[in-house]
Amino acid sequence: MKAMILSAGRGERMMPLTKDTPKPLIKVHDKTLIEHSIDTLKNAAITDVVINIAYLGEKIQAHLGDGDKFGINIEYSIEQNALETAGGIIQALSLLGDAPFIVINSDILYDYDLSTLALPNNSLAHLLLIDNPKHNPNGDFSLTGNKITLPNTQTYTFSGIGLYHPNFFQSHLHNNGKLPLSTLFKEAINNKQLTGEHYLGYWQDIGTPERLRVVNNS
Repeated sequence: MKAMILSAGRGERMMPLTKDTPKPLIKVHDKTLIEHSIDTLKNAAITDVVINIAYLGEKIQAHLGDGDKFGINIEYSIEQNALETAGGIIQALSLLGDAPFIVINSDILYDYDLSTLALPNNSLAHLLLIDNPKHNPNGDFSLTGNKITLPNTQTYTFSGIGLYHPNFFQSHLHNNGKLPLSTLFKEAINNKQLTGEHYLGYWQDIGTPERLRVVNNS
């Protein structure tokens, strides 16, 4: 299985820390965020990794190289301007192959075993959902069995970890601009092709300097 680490954003909420440093290279406990992501992939025996880059992307390339020193193989999808989540994945599809692949945000910490992710029957994408953190109290989705639905009485937050079949992006292959995953999620919900699971383990979104301080002081 291949994986993609989303790393093209500007990290606006992390300013001024991201003025000269791309967010994936910010350190948590003396290790860059993206190296934490690489570790979770390696622990799941996933060593073929695609990384999309835009803002200060050359610094990410210089730090990671071809991945050999980390025990993985890295290919880069270079975006002239950040294409948002779905747009970035669509541009990288030729590098990701024909089988389902994992996509993870580069700014999260977690202890979920990625090797356990699987696509249920009739699902084109399977998302890891968590209890709503303080910064997203209303949540993103609800669950009925393993089917993801629009928010209702009980809501959960998308963790930034998902397993996708290439066909999930089929209707947007013509897209060559910015496109968020949320647009595709809504379409898949309408077609009952989006599934998920509720994860109760450790998870942190390093989205602001304050959250970074909290994690580094823990």
